[in-house]
Amino acid sequence: MPFEDELGDALHRTGDGIRPANRRALVEGGLRRGRRKQGVRRAAVAGSALALAAVGLAGTYATGVIGERDGGGKGSVASAGEVPQLSVEKTDGAVTAEEMIGALKALLPAGDVVHEGGRGSSKVGPSMPYAAVVFDDGKGQAQISFGFNTVEPDGDMADDYVTCPSKALVDHDGCTAETLADGSRYMLIKGFVYDRGEGAKQWRATMVTPQGVLVDASEYDSPAEKGGEITRSAPPLTAEQMKALVTDASWQPLMKEFRAEAGAPPADDTRPGELSGEDMTRTLTELMPEGLEVTDKGGDVGYGFVVVDDGKGGSFVQINVQPRMDDLAPEFAGAEPLPDGTRVKEGQEADPDQKGGAGVVGWTVDTLRPDGFRVVITAFNAPGQGQDAGRERPALTMEQLRAIALDEKWLPRG
Repeated sequence: MPFEDELGDALHRTGDGIRPANRRALVEGGLRRGRRKQGVRRAAVAGSALALAAVGLAGTYATGVIGERDGGGKGSVASAGEVPQLSVEKTDGAVTAEEMIGALKALLPAGDVVHEGGRGSSKVGPSMPYAAVVFDDGKGQAQISFGFNTVEPDGDMADDYVTCPSKALVDHDGCTAETLADGSRYMLIKGFVYDRGEGAKQWRATMVTPQGVLVDASEYDSPAEKGGEITRSAPPLTAEQMKALVTDASWQPLMKEFRAEAGAPPADDTRPGELSGEDMTRTLTELMPEGLEVTDKGGDVGYGFVVVDDGKGGSFVQINVQPRMDDLAPEFAGAEPLPDGTRVKEGQEADPDQKGGAGVVGWTVDTLRPDGFRVVITAFNAPGQGQDAGRERPALTMEQLRAIALDEKWLPRG
């Protein structure tokens, strides 16, 4: 299983009581453990906030609500043609599951709710309230989910939830983002649970209010997020209806109660010397060799990517900068040593992101300094993750990738 998917499953299992400030530590630990487990073969993955934005709150709708968990920690999902069983989880918070379910049902268009479930907030540890229903408007059953959480409204995590992702990272059929009259930021993305043509479509609406409430709704073309039969050509609610659902005034009393109970969201966790997403993107762009046109770019704390074109087609390039990775030293024991003690590994492999792009190869340079500071860069012969190859080889040579990875501009500041 690709590490990005392992991360998603882990968050699905543990996301119930985790507030955003805790999540960066969880993901950072997961990245470290994942790379210890898989070695340095597949090193470069999206930064913490970008990965979390892809997972978000939607996965928790399935935790303890849709189906049961087996002994191995994996969710039992509905088989094709089956309808997932939803349940109501009793909690002791200010917002009840019944209130969430009732508010969601009241905002749906004409049709039948054939199954419903949800959870309220909790006084013991933060717990996001949400509701999930299987809705049938006569054109096929579909799951619709809605929930709240808290987030630092001006932080990087909030930005990622309401910023349309590059198609180089996330395949989708369309995405719109806007700032509403009350200052809330809103985004709707028409994407997929897995990949295009595999599994359900997911249309997801997210909103971050100035008070730090994250509102998250998803709908599918199936009665189950994962494993269910595709019952219709598109999810039931239009883009306009999804926006109306997320922004409806009837949620305000519940949001206010939840916000008062949860308290002010903690600020995003930042550490001295870390490169911001803006710094990562700018530095990677500056280090691109001459003759390459940068057609797309982006980043997060410790992660950056560009798509470059030398006239032969787009080539996706991503880089991770990771301090405190000294526990990987044994895996670099046979790597090329440099005079300053840095170890360097180079490698080439097919399907480097394990997303199934036809004919894709990746060229990777992985470096580890004596103090555990790691920089790993990978270039693809495709214009994005999960996309088919569009050229014979990546646009950068191994020598160029090596020079970028070893450049001192990546070293910690301060």
